[in-house]
Amino acid sequence: MLITESRIAVRYAETDQMGVVHHAVYPVWYEVARTDYVAQALGLSYAEMERMGVMTPLSELCCHYAGSARYGEEILVRVWVSRLTPARIEFCYALHREGEEKPFHTGTTLHGWVDTKTFRPLNMKKKYPALYEKIEALAE
Repeated sequence: MLITESRIAVRYAETDQMGVVHHAVYPVWYEVARTDYVAQALGLSYAEMERMGVMTPLSELCCHYAGSARYGEEILVRVWVSRLTPARIEFCYALHREGEEKPFHTGTTLHGWVDTKTFRPLNMKKKYPALYEKIEALAE
């Protein structure tokens, strides 16, 4: 299973008056890490995927807040594909502080594969078999 890592510097605008990251920021960081995953693992950008005719709208978001990040920290976001079907893809996220093995925050996002023109579900395994097989191999 391929796990990629993205570094996030916590910005002042992402925090509250106490310097703690607002809960709504974590899904934004998921998107940064997910975009990096696609680029690193598949060798193409989300924009390139969309030009190919594939979009991945979000259908489910889960966040588990076991701790919080603070202004000035650098956060490491690890991401991997945890489930893949011809119709859906699920990503898992683990957020760590530098030098800490145990994540302080975890989450998942579930996305559907849809056609960019019709917004109708598509079967990735049939439409883009080589790309699907590559993702499948990385998820194992």
